[in-house]
Amino acid sequence: MHRRALFALAAPPLSSLAFPALAIAQPRPVAIASFSILGDMLREAAGERMDIRVIAGPDVDAHHFQPRPSHAEAVRGARLVLRNGAGFDAWFNRLIASTGFAGVTVTATEGITLRRAAPTPGHNHGGQDPHAWQDVRLAIAYLRNIEAGLIRADAAGAAEYQARAAAYAARLEALDTWVRAEIARIPEARRVVVTTHDAFAYFGAAYGVRFRAPQGVATNAEPSAQQVAALIRQIRAENITAVFIENMANPATLRRLADEAGVRVRGRLYADALSGPDGPAASYEAMMRHNVGLMVSAMQG
Repeated sequence: MHRRALFALAAPPLSSLAFPALAIAQPRPVAIASFSILGDMLREAAGERMDIRVIAGPDVDAHHFQPRPSHAEAVRGARLVLRNGAGFDAWFNRLIASTGFAGVTVTATEGITLRRAAPTPGHNHGGQDPHAWQDVRLAIAYLRNIEAGLIRADAAGAAEYQARAAAYAARLEALDTWVRAEIARIPEARRVVVTTHDAFAYFGAAYGVRFRAPQGVATNAEPSAQQVAALIRQIRAENITAVFIENMANPATLRRLADEAGVRVRGRLYADALSGPDGPAASYEAMMRHNVGLMVSAMQG
């Protein structure tokens, strides 16, 4: 009996040694982004403190995405959800409302003065152009909204979120400087790009490039024959050499336009979604560098 009593006194608590994994392993809170570009920004700011999930993933058109019941279940259990706003991911608003989500909702475009968009038949984003991330300075504004949302959702991680956001913001500021230097290499008269739909107005305004597109800001609208013919005439008259398709859009219209204008399509730009992890635009930073590299080369002719 005496030996048993001594053993019992010496035995360590089960909670700390016998099952150490159970003592420290806690599921991370879930944060959900509506589409891939926001998901990358959210991941950069949150690090490992949050389990980041993306609804409309790489190479997926988030304009007209149709969520599944599994997406609703994921949102229901999330701590934070992140949307673009400005009508870009209106389906995500409906998904959030349908689940009774009670966590933190972050709108990336909050506080940003948005550009007006010309109405597109059947789809006009409420008159606003939602593609503000194409201006890297506005992407930094997105980051500030994300940082604030993460701190609201997880105050204990505030210091880590602030440090990660500061480091990411510094990289984005360097990216903005690089974009400006690259575009400055092209004479102003040559800074004209034709692409599938009008997703680059913020880029054009920020960096001094004129964009032309047979479609408006939506990806589901077919341009009229008159619009295509006018763009062909413009390509010929201005000797435009920078003609691109986009990763999500149907390339048929632009390929036909390029054939009739006597120019070649110079590659694939990423506008509304990232590429897969093995592609050239697996992150927001990589996307911007890929796009600018192609544009500058093509504008040089």
